[in-house]
Amino acid sequence: MCRFPRTAAARVQQGFSLVEILLALVLLALLMTTAYSGFRASNRAVVRGESAIDATNKVRVTQQLLRRQIGQALTLAYDQDPGTSTPVLIEGESDALTYVSALPGYLGQGGAYVQRIALENAGQGAGRQLVFRHALLNGFDPTEAEPFEDRPVVLLEDIDEIRIEYRGLDDTGELDDWKDEWDHRDRLPLLVRLEIDFADASKLRWPTLLVPVQLGGDAVVGGAALGPGALSSVPPPPPPSSP
Repeated sequence: MCRFPRTAAARVQQGFSLVEILLALVLLALLMTTAYSGFRASNRAVVRGESAIDATNKVRVTQQLLRRQIGQALTLAYDQDPGTSTPVLIEGESDALTYVSALPGYLGQGGAYVQRIALENAGQGAGRQLVFRHALLNGFDPTEAEPFEDRPVVLLEDIDEIRIEYRGLDDTGELDDWKDEWDHRDRLPLLVRLEIDFADASKLRWPTLLVPVQLGGDAVVGGAALGPGALSSVPPPPPPSSP
């Protein structure tokens, strides 16, 4: 019997060998792994970008809220000094600020609210956060253990340090220096400055927030108003800067 050599077409008709199939599967697996790795890297980049945008927007919204609420602080007393019977309009500390102002419609139901902005611990190992608390002025009792409503609003997280400074007029009606505590609880300051340092891992930046208080300086409860030229030396606030 005469045997003819098998052609390439004949070999193809007989199918692939096991080695060829395994090699094709390995190549396919490599291609799929590479494609999946690229997809995951792209997805992680998108998630990081969205997180950075959300965090930056949170800083911007927080600045807008604080500028509005502090700037529109009212000359309404929420407490009384037990020693001097002086009305308390504001309590300004280096890491906390309490005052009276109207709330936006999405946070309150109208009317004046006692508001507090303070740096608080978020919990064990969770860092610190800037918290906004509020309670309706009508019926507010500062002697209670928890005078504010049990609905704190966390404005910012991952904070290392916060510095709140105040500037007003001295006894002669001249612009005073910046102070890290506001001693005149019966009147509002002219300017409030807020600085925040975030944790390094957050990679956030806080532009200096300088808030002019609309009723500051002239709002002296139970005393005479300052002269009309007293505010002439107050520098205008800088335009709001985007974070």
